[in-house]
Amino acid sequence: MNFETGLAERAASTRAFLDAYLEGDGRRNVVLAAMRHALAGGKGLRGYLVTESALVFGVGSASSAGAAAAIEAMHAYSLVHDDLPCMDDDDMRRGQPTVHVKWDEATAVLAGDALQTLAFELLAEMHAAPEVKLALIAGLARAAGHRGMVLGQAQDLAAEVAEVSLTLDEIVELQGNKTGALIEWSCEAGALLASSDPGPLRRYARAIGLAFQIADDILDVEGDSEAAGKRLRKDEAAGKATFVSLLGLDGAKARAAELVKEAEAALAEYGDAAENLREAARFVISRRT
Repeated sequence: MNFETGLAERAASTRAFLDAYLEGDGRRNVVLAAMRHALAGGKGLRGYLVTESALVFGVGSASSAGAAAAIEAMHAYSLVHDDLPCMDDDDMRRGQPTVHVKWDEATAVLAGDALQTLAFELLAEMHAAPEVKLALIAGLARAAGHRGMVLGQAQDLAAEVAEVSLTLDEIVELQGNKTGALIEWSCEAGALLASSDPGPLRRYARAIGLAFQIADDILDVEGDSEAAGKRLRKDEAAGKATFVSLLGLDGAKARAAELVKEAEAALAEYGDAAENLREAARFVISRRT
């Protein structure tokens, strides 16, 4: 099985878990419909990282399924809010209309709120030791909140109206918060489920998180909007500083490749058990969506 097939199968499994969980609610309303819409599609990379990081320590996918679903719910929430007119104002996501376009802004805000809280609900209901669940919940709160993803989004919005473009170090910090924090939690989750040291996976995650964003900036220049399922070339039109604008296209590609090497090196102690995580690192900079 090649990597992309495995990734697709993991994503389908996580979506099935979420579908079954939401179906168990038994109710039908517009917020639930909007949540399902937001969860549809996507690569499922963060959930995959949870599952594969757990397998490194011998924790099976059944035991990590709740954490994988939780991070995908949290990520979906972030996209719903990120797409709002008061944020990035996007009309397409994952090849379909964004939630506020298909319904309205109020429904999008509520669906995003519900997806965020769903993530913590899923973690709280996992079959794991209380201290493990607490560590996962606290870690996700930090990664998603004012120290992590929310901070990164605020930094990104501020950069759009700033008179001076961000430096390379400032962009690295911004993206480490906006994109990298949830990827870091995804990779550490497996170690936490096994009550093991998350240090090596944290180093791995920081490298692939930055590589992921550099690849996004490259795709914004070279990619195809239909394949990506969203509008591209917005950053250039807005005059925003990106890894490509600061490093050049070739320089950005070279830096992304260096980060993949760093990520692979961080997994050395896990041997063959981490091969799928190495494949994930390589996928991050080779993807076309």
